[in-house]
Amino acid sequence: MKKISLVVWLLGSIVHAQNTSFEQGNALYNSGDYNAAISKYEQILDNQKHSSELYFNLANCYYKLNEVAPSIYYYEKALLLNPNDSDILNNLRFAKKMTIDTIGDLPTPGLVKLTNTMLSWFSGNQWAMVCVVLMLFFVLFFIAYYLTKKTKLKRLFFVLEGLVLVVMLVSFGLMTKKIDLEQNLKHGIVFSKEIALKSEPNLKSDTVFLLHEGTKVQLIEVFQDSWTKIQLKDGKTGWLPNSTFKSL
Repeated sequence: MKKISLVVWLLGSIVHAQNTSFEQGNALYNSGDYNAAISKYEQILDNQKHSSELYFNLANCYYKLNEVAPSIYYYEKALLLNPNDSDILNNLRFAKKMTIDTIGDLPTPGLVKLTNTMLSWFSGNQWAMVCVVLMLFFVLFFIAYYLTKKTKLKRLFFVLEGLVLVVMLVSFGLMTKKIDLEQNLKHGIVFSKEIALKSEPNLKSDTVFLLHEGTKVQLIEVFQDSWTKIQLKDGKTGWLPNSTFKSL
């Protein structure tokens, strides 16, 4: 019993320490001491404690210091944990205005655009919860259909059951796609002030495009742990040294 109490006490002490560091960081931020606030927040990260609020506050500090790349990096990290947060989305939009590169999106068909929009609503785990809730409703409507004796109610429950089934199948497809994207689709943020995107993984190859800090890139392939093939939103591909960007 004493061992259990000691473990609980230790866990409580760790949580209290993390909360204290977070509150101290917030106080430093509110006083305008952004560098000191960053140090406090990074202490929490060093202990492997991650949250959208922590990343968001870190990003705000860097934004106040006009640090383009780290502000966008931490807003993106916050967005991965909380994809529908309006504050994160708004602040990220402002931070992106500080970037130099203007890279347009590839034209996408209407159905693909609709799918991408729906995928952005929830994370993979959240889509899984939607599927579970829809499954419960499907079971409830099925039981109601089976138990009721009235013809009109039977028809109503049958229709509702069918609608829920369709929505559940769509949600399951979106959940599968979202989880696959989260596991396999990797992005990074350029941290170098300016870097040449190369046609091959060596410095002597042709320059495809000049990239600047804060640009978000898709990571495709790693070469000898020193170069990574990336793709831009407009479809251009090339190679960057791994030291010039940070993976999300």
